[in-house]
This record gives sequence, C-alpha cells and structure tokens, in this order.
Amino acid sequence: MFENLTERLSRTLKNVSGRGRLTDDNIKDTLREVRMALLEADVALPVVREFVKCVKERAVGTEVSKSLTPGQEFIKIVQSELEAVMGEGNEALDLSCQPPAVILMAGLQGAGKTTSVGKLGKLLKERDKKKVLVVSADVYRPAAIKQLETLATDVGVDFFPSNVEQKPLAIVKAALEYGKTKFYDVVIVDTAGRLHVDEEMMGEIKDIHQALNPVETLFVVDAMTGQDAANTAKAFNDALPLTGVILTKVDGDARGGAALSVRHITGKPIKFLGVGEKTDALEPFHPDRVASRILGMGDVLSLIEDLERNVDKKEAEKLAKKFKEKKGFDLEDFRSQLQQMKNMGGMMGMLDKLPGLSQLPGDMKDKVDDKIFMQMEAIINSMTKGERARPELIKGSRKKRIAAGSGTQVQDVNRLLKQFTQMQKMMKKMQKGGMKNMMRQMKGMMPSGGMFPGR
Repeated sequence: MFENLTERLSRTLKNVSGRGRLTDDNIKDTLREVRMALLEADVALPVVREFVKCVKERAVGTEVSKSLTPGQEFIKIVQSELEAVMGEGNEALDLSCQPPAVILMAGLQGAGKTTSVGKLGKLLKERDKKKVLVVSADVYRPAAIKQLETLATDVGVDFFPSNVEQKPLAIVKAALEYGKTKFYDVVIVDTAGRLHVDEEMMGEIKDIHQALNPVETLFVVDAMTGQDAANTAKAFNDALPLTGVILTKVDGDARGGAALSVRHITGKPIKFLGVGEKTDALEPFHPDRVASRILGMGDVLSLIEDLERNVDKKEAEKLAKKFKEKKGFDLEDFRSQLQQMKNMGGMMGMLDKLPGLSQLPGDMKDKVDDKIFMQMEAIINSMTKGERARPELIKGSRKKRIAAGSGTQVQDVNRLLKQFTQMQKMMKKMQKGGMKNMMRQMKGMMPSGGMFPGR
C-alpha cells in the first residue's frame, strides 16, 4: 500500500533540500508535485485541496531550526498534515459497556465483511482476552452463514447458528439474548452486503441497529475502490450512525487514496486495516505510523509489535543459547527462522515497515519473492533430521531424493545449500566478534548513500 505515493513523494520532497529558508517560490513546484502525487494516488479532490493549503500555510516563511535542513523541516510539516488528515491517533474499539458489547458490521457486497468478522473475533480473543460470539444475519448470499461458521472454527471463537429461513432481525435478537445468558464479552454481527440506495435493505439494517443498540457500528470497505470508498462510507454514515471504518484489501492497493480520504469525508476514524487473507492479517490503524510509511520512513513500531506477537520466544532463546555457546547454526535453525518470518507476513511484509524501502531499486524489490522462502522451507522439510543437522551429508542421490520430495529441481537444492553456507559463515563471523566487519560488508551491499540518500 502507498507504493506509488511513497515513490513520488520521496522524489518530490528532495527538491526543497539545501534551501536556507522555505519561501513561496521555492516550494511552489514541490507543492504542485505533492498535489499531483496525491491525485494520482486517488485521494479525493477536496482532501487534496485542504491538505496542500494547510502545508503551504505552515511551510511558507518557516525558519529552519539549526539542526534540520529545510527539506527535513518541510517533510515534518507534510508528515504532520498527513496525520491530521487521517486522524490524530489510533482510535480503539470502545467496549466499555454492560456485556455483551455488540459490534455491527455493515458494507457493500464483496467488501470483506465476513472475513473481517473472523479476523476481528480472533484479535479480540487473543489480544484482549475477550469471550467472543459471532453471528451471521446474511440470509441472502448463498453459503454466507457457512463461511462464517468455518471461519469461527478456524480462529477459535463461538458461532451462533442461523439459517436462510429466518428473518435477520429475529437472528440478531436471539444471538444477543444468548450472548447475555452465556456471559459473552463481545457479540459481532455480520450483515448482508447492501447498497445505500436500496431503501428496503437500508431499512432492514436500521431495524437491526435499533434492536441491538451496538457500541460499535463499523463500515467495511474495499481500499481498492479508492476515493469511492470514502464516498460510499459517507452515504452509509448519513443513513446509519457509524463509529468507524475497516479498510480491507490494502495489500492489493498500491495507491492508498482511500486511507487518506475516509476520515476527511466521513468524519469517522479508520479503526483497522485488512492487510492480507490470513486470519491474523488485521492491524489497528495508527495515522502517525501510516504517515511515516507513506514518506518512506518505515513503521518500526508495528514491526516490533509483529515481532513480539509472532516470534516464538523459546525458539529465539534456543538459537541465542547456541549462538552464545558458539555451537553451529544448522538447517533446522534456518527452517525455524523461515517459519517465523512467514508468521510476520513474509519478507515483503517486514520490508514494508523498514525505513528506506522506497530508496531501494525497483529490480531489487522485485527479487524479494516470498515464494522462494516457501520453496526453501519445502526443501528443508524433505530432508531427514540427520541431513538438517549435517548438511555436508547431502550429496548426489540425496539431492535427487530431496528435490523429488519437495517438488523442486536439484539446482534449487544446490542454491539453498549455497545460501545456507553463506549464512553459516556470517554467523561464525558474528560469533568471533566480527560484527563491525560484517556491518561494513552489509553497508557495502546497500544502494549508494545508505538507507536515506538525499535526506
């Protein structure tokens, strides 16, 4: 997400570097480029106008502090205004009420409501330790109820049964009553996809809302619809008292216009981002972190949170102990690292949050393919325990067997072993205290100018 916008802005914001003072003249071209970058990212026109106006008002005539270059001062202003457009901070769900707290999901068909119900259920159960019940009031879409039941089983939350013969209002009332008697903390209600111009369907969801009196009414919208996402959310908000928005499929949207338009147009905060198909691919929305990501500065805080949630502490301690005792790094350890990286959304998921990604050449980013890491894991899985511990045993006939077992070629096995040998050498250098030397080598591999050329 924001790939195109990040690239354009990073290029554009370099133009104000080296000035002693920010003036109307020397930022005019930069602001024009910023305006074009935002419009190309499919940000709504009223939002672009307001954004550029605010940046100009703050930037013109600003004295640059001694420790900063004008470029950095200008970037600080742009970052601050990006945060203001998207909301000042993360707005968490407000579940402070007499249990069960009801969360009502609304939106168009195909926006990802049912999947979001499952993801949100998992998040509330695992992070907030809530007892969660989910229910489907979608009696119109074939297999919608079954889909939610399957998802609920996958994520380990309880499912309240319903069927297409029932009326949606009767379903939600029964689910709420059940939630009260069984002492659930949260009841999440999935509803049918509907258009805001469909009076009958909008009447139905208004009745559901009145019967449930939910603490949160979340509008689920597909980020790939761009500024239309914000306009649709506004239309729903006019009919229904929304409390927030879940932006889905952001991993497929390189522009990011919806994220920058929703808050300004609807007045409602984005509360979560759907960042993939996996059931844990739902992130709380932090405007400051997203603004940092847009400007190519990464999102290290989210990366740290991912590490804390997904890294197996026992495995990490085991590897650290081996490292300290100067024991060898084997293929079993390598496989463990690959699995943990996969849990964090793969290599691109991690790189996205690292500062300076926008400065990497496009062909280098293209070479980062998570399928390669999945292939590596499959190859290691096809080895015996002895082979993983002693890779030097893997010769001709063993290579053929491993390749056949993993659905790969012998040259793929050779490539893995070569990469593993390089990693082993690097680990030995670190164990011998050659960290400075290793960092020097890694720096030499980076694009000229380091992580932030031109900044």
